[in-house]
Amino acid sequence: MNTGDDLPLYLWQQSDWPHWRFDAAALAGPLARAHRAQGHLLGRMADLGLALREQTTLQVLTQEVIKTSEIEGERLDLQAVRSSIARRLGVDIGALAPADRHVEGVVEMVLDATRHFDQPLTPERLFGWHAALFPTGYSGMTRIHTGAWRDDANGPMQVISGAGRREKVHYQAPPANELARQTEAFLQWFNADAPGDALIKAGLAHLWLVTLHPFDDGNGRISRAVGDMALARAEGSSQRFYSLSAQIQRERKAYYEQLEATQKGTLDVTAWLDWFLGCLLRAVEGADGLLTAVRGKARFWQRWAGTALNERQIKLINRLLDGFEGKLTTAKWAALAKCSSDTALRDINELLACGLLRKLEGGGRSSGYELVRK
Repeated sequence: MNTGDDLPLYLWQQSDWPHWRFDAAALAGPLARAHRAQGHLLGRMADLGLALREQTTLQVLTQEVIKTSEIEGERLDLQAVRSSIARRLGVDIGALAPADRHVEGVVEMVLDATRHFDQPLTPERLFGWHAALFPTGYSGMTRIHTGAWRDDANGPMQVISGAGRREKVHYQAPPANELARQTEAFLQWFNADAPGDALIKAGLAHLWLVTLHPFDDGNGRISRAVGDMALARAEGSSQRFYSLSAQIQRERKAYYEQLEATQKGTLDVTAWLDWFLGCLLRAVEGADGLLTAVRGKARFWQRWAGTALNERQIKLINRLLDGFEGKLTTAKWAALAKCSSDTALRDINELLACGLLRKLEGGGRSSGYELVRK
């Protein structure tokens, strides 16, 4: 896999692989800004009570699971994810959605990486995450090896877009027969208490593992989980107050462009780390909005604590508080609450009568409603 002038094509083909280099002076500013933002966020979190910190962690982990899957083009059910995480964290959110084995696997991986960040990362642990991601042993309709390194039986592991004449190879991973040795080197480095900034290590961990691409599928999700594990180690906390995957999803195009450019470059990964630290900074700064929403939700329920509500009403109000897309109608209420239209209309009329909901302009069967938040 060499170019016409015999220059290496990919990172792992460089003669000095995997000896990473970066310009520490050029990264001093981005590092300082990321650390300041983390400190500011942790300070805000310290002002919250335990219950609100738990709610924030629940919201963040829900985002993390949803968005790390969305980056790969897979959409998970929000309520199934939220219920799965709440069940494991012991957070009361009322009625729980039924378990979904595909959701459960992603949740198990993300929680294991962040809640047990201080435990060694081993091949067996990575195999467990991989098996959890693909509980049927299939990725779509394709049978894959789960809980094991890939074997390249069908040819080299490549990241490809398009089809036919439009097919483009963005990246080709190291041969499968090198994975045992290469992953061992990565894991020794990851588990070592080496000097250097922990945020730099998180950025390198993400890049290194996704470059090895050790599995038939799920490499992006597993690499992001390892990056989150490194961030949890850097902060010394299993509680997550921001979602890096949610920010990566917002910057998905830039993420893939930066990753491809880096994997086709040299072992000087200053540009990748600069992008990673900037993305991390934006993720941490964006968490301010989440904290404001969590506090607003708490104030809302304090205000209406004396109002008798049934389980359906509590569930739907929480959906509205968590960010309901579109207009709430009687039909949507009935579908979400799994009740008849008459029951939905009765629930809504009770909330209108007590002043908790108000009717939007327009009438008839398409009448819409919104929460009275103040």
